[in-house]
Amino acid sequence: MKLGFPSPEFDDAVAAVCHGSATEAEMQALNELLRSDSRARDEYLMQVELHARLASNTEFFACAAVGNTAFPEPEIQPNLEHKDAIPNNLTTLPSRRIVAKALALAACIGLLAAGIWKLWFWKNGDKAGITSTAVAVLSRVVDVQWGPGGKLFREGSALEPGWLQLESGLAQVIFYSGARVVIEGPAKFRLVTQNEADCPTGRLLVEVPPPAQGFRLKTENIEVVDRGTRFAIHATHSRTEVHVFNGKVEVGSKTIPKQILHEGEAAVVAGNTPPQRMAAMAAAFSSLFDFQERSLAYEALRYEQWQVANAILNQDPSLLVHLEFQELNDGNWTLRNSAEHNRSVEDATIVGCQRAEGRWREKQALEFHTVNDRVRLMIPGEFDALTISVWVCVKGLDRKLNSLVMCDGFEPCTIHWLIRNDGVLGLTVFGTNAGNLQIAATPPVLTLDRLGTWLHLVVVLDGRSRQVIHYVNGTPVGRETLKIGPPYRLGSAELGNWNAKSGPNPAPNLIRNLSGAMDEFELFNRALTDAEVSELYVKGRPN
Repeated sequence: MKLGFPSPEFDDAVAAVCHGSATEAEMQALNELLRSDSRARDEYLMQVELHARLASNTEFFACAAVGNTAFPEPEIQPNLEHKDAIPNNLTTLPSRRIVAKALALAACIGLLAAGIWKLWFWKNGDKAGITSTAVAVLSRVVDVQWGPGGKLFREGSALEPGWLQLESGLAQVIFYSGARVVIEGPAKFRLVTQNEADCPTGRLLVEVPPPAQGFRLKTENIEVVDRGTRFAIHATHSRTEVHVFNGKVEVGSKTIPKQILHEGEAAVVAGNTPPQRMAAMAAAFSSLFDFQERSLAYEALRYEQWQVANAILNQDPSLLVHLEFQELNDGNWTLRNSAEHNRSVEDATIVGCQRAEGRWREKQALEFHTVNDRVRLMIPGEFDALTISVWVCVKGLDRKLNSLVMCDGFEPCTIHWLIRNDGVLGLTVFGTNAGNLQIAATPPVLTLDRLGTWLHLVVVLDGRSRQVIHYVNGTPVGRETLKIGPPYRLGSAELGNWNAKSGPNPAPNLIRNLSGAMDEFELFNRALTDAEVSELYVKGRPN
C-alpha cells in the first residue's frame, strides 16, 4: 500500500489512526509518507491535535446539550439599577473556561475547514500562475528570411509546437530535451514535442546528446529515430536522404521495415521503395557544419555595423546622453557619455552591477540583480520634449514596479519610466503642483516569450503635440494624450533602480530594482518620429 499527499486515502489513514482502527498496512504506508514529506507531517499533526481536542473536551459537549444552543441568551431584567445585578438564569450559562475552550475549538475547526477548502481549490480550481507550452528555443540565426505569411521569430524566442518556415538562411533550434537542430532554408519544420519534430522539406543537421536519445524526426517518406548520434537530413516531398556521421539511427515507416544506419552510412528513400544505401557525405552539408563559424562571423559583422552607426549617431545635436556600455571592467565605475555635442551631461556612475555579455559576444552589458544595483546620472536643464531609448534583457518582473529610468523621488516636472509586473510599460509624468501627475500605460507587452531576450524599448514624451508614445522593437505599442505640459526635467536619475528619497528603510513597494541586463541607453531632447525610432531599432538589433 502506498499513500500520496494530499489525497482522500491519506485523510482516511489519519482518521483510522486517531480512532485506533488502522491496519498494519495503513500504519506502514503512513510512516513512509511522513518520513519523506514535511507537508504531510504538518497536516498529520494538525489533524491529530484537532481529534485530541474534540475527544477531551467533554464539558463542551455537555454545555452544547443545554437548550437549543451552546450559549443561551440570559433574560434581560428591566430597571436594573446595579451594575452587578445577576440574571435569573445564570446557572444555564457555560463557565468562562468552557467558553474559552469552545472558542479555541471553533478556531481549530475554522483552520481545518480553511485547509480543506484550500486543498479542494488546489485540486479542482484553476491553477493560477504563468504557464508555457514551449518545447524548444530559437538559439541562433544567420541571415534568416522567414517564409511569407508565417510567424516571425526572434533569436532567443521560446518555441511552442508549430511550424517554422525559412525562405533562406540558417536557424538553430535547441529542444528542451537537449537535441540541437540546425535548419537551412528553404525549409518547413514543425515542432511536435520536446523530443519530436517533422520536416517535409529542407536540410537539417541534428545533434542528439545522451539525455535526448530517442529523438524522432519525420519526413514525408520515413521516420528517423536517433540512438545517440549526429546525422543530417535532406528532405523533399518525394525523396529523403539520411546521413549518419556519429553513432547510429533507426530508419523506417509503415511500409518500409526498420533498418539501422551506422556511422559513415547513408540511405536514400524515394516513395515507398526500400532504402538505397550509400556512404555518408559530410561535404554535402558543409554549410550546416559551418553554422557556428558563420554565426560568429555574422555577429562580428553586426557588431561592427552597430559601431559605425553609433559614430554617426553621436554627432546628432539633439542627443543628450549616449551610454554604449563599452570598456567595462571591475576597476572602472563610470559609463562614458559618447554624445559629442552635449558635454553638459557628465559620465554616468555604476553602483554595484555585474559585468556581462551584451547583444553580441564582443558587446558588454551590466546585469542588475539586487536592490543595490543601479547607474546614476545627473542631467541638468528643462525640456519641451524627450525621447528615451534602451536595450534591455529582462530576466523577470520581480517587483510590482520594475525601474527602467527614474528620477529621484517625486520631484515636480520629473518622470518615472518602468515596467509593471504584468508586462505593462508605464511613464509617470509629475506636474508642477503636488499630487498632479499622469500615468501613460501600454497594454501588457512584455509577455513570457520576451523574457530573456534583448528588447529595444523607447518612450517619446512630446510636450508640443501633447502625446506619449511607447515602442517595442521599433513598433508603436501605445499612444496616449499628454495632459501635463512642459517643461520636463530629469536632474538626478537612475537606470535600473530608484532613489526613493524616503529615508534609509523605504517601504517594500518603493523598491523597484530591475532584474535583467542593459547594454545601451540614449536620451534625446526632442521627440523622435516613428521612422527614426524604427531606424534606431534596425541599427541596434542583434540580427
